[in-house]
Amino acid sequence: MTKRWKQRPPGSTWGDWGDDDELGRINLLTPEKVLQGIREVEAGISFCLSLPLDYPGGTALNQRRYPPVLAPTEDMAGTAGTFYNVHMSDMAEGDARYVDVWADDVVTLSLQYSTQWDSLAHVGAEFDADGDGVEEAVYYNGYRAGVDLVGPEPDAAGDGGGHRCFAHHLGLEHMAATGVQGRGVLVDLAHHLGHDWRGVNLQTLQEIMAADEVTVQPGDMLLLHTGFATKVLEWDRKPDPVKIHMMCTYLDARDESLLQWIADSQISALVADNYAVEGLIGRDRDPSRHSFLPIHHLCLFRLGVPLGEMWYLHELASWLRDHHRSRFLLTAPPLRLPGVVGSPLTPVATV
Repeated sequence: MTKRWKQRPPGSTWGDWGDDDELGRINLLTPEKVLQGIREVEAGISFCLSLPLDYPGGTALNQRRYPPVLAPTEDMAGTAGTFYNVHMSDMAEGDARYVDVWADDVVTLSLQYSTQWDSLAHVGAEFDADGDGVEEAVYYNGYRAGVDLVGPEPDAAGDGGGHRCFAHHLGLEHMAATGVQGRGVLVDLAHHLGHDWRGVNLQTLQEIMAADEVTVQPGDMLLLHTGFATKVLEWDRKPDPVKIHMMCTYLDARDESLLQWIADSQISALVADNYAVEGLIGRDRDPSRHSFLPIHHLCLFRLGVPLGEMWYLHELASWLRDHHRSRFLLTAPPLRLPGVVGSPLTPVATV
């Protein structure tokens, strides 16, 4: 029994790695799992699995997430908006001067705009963790909304940082500290199903895995190639505002057997090149009470499985298919920025 909960959600992993665990199934990325990933490296070729972070472009995909704004900092004379500057200073010995040319910049960035990790702090649920018949707003391993995840808070330190971090617990800095390295396994949905907007249930997923001889073992990071990010890249920051919401495959979260398979598989992370891994398809069959995103609820709230979204998988998927492979070394740490619930990253697959 932990300090934060007396009962845990059925089928969850709360407490499996200790009362204060903030990593969930990332704990399965053990030294042996890293070695398994390293053993998959045969050609020494690396693939960048990130979109340029100013894609998809605009706000058609999510009106609350904005493209990054990149700007120069002030120069050494205090003048704002100078991209580079030359710093000169008279020296004691005659007319000597520095000859350096400097550039410095700053970015305003929506952390979940492009290629990203969703942390365990991204989605919680109403659940009676105290066992008193009253539901509380809680997150993975019983961390509490309003206590462990709060915000915005005033800058108590007075260091000019403005409002301070949102997630006192479950922020992605804990995941970053592990290195997030191990064996990745890719399932190429796009090759078999094309780019039509459709859900993929467990039967279809297993048929594709069998056809391509793909196996998933505990601790593996599972990647799904749908072709979504490839299309986003083709649009060159000008996405079609209708098609971007109705293209390519997604996991069918209404398939209970698929949810059970995700739980039983013991994957350490679940990644796709689409917007949310699962489809945003509205109400459940029981409209009285349901999760808007059942796979987010299962993975982030119950199992402690981080979700990767909008990864770029086209080139990796093509190479793997040409070489009759599905496994590789994956290195994918988020930013080590304390308190964030989502983070851009530049994942690297090495084959």
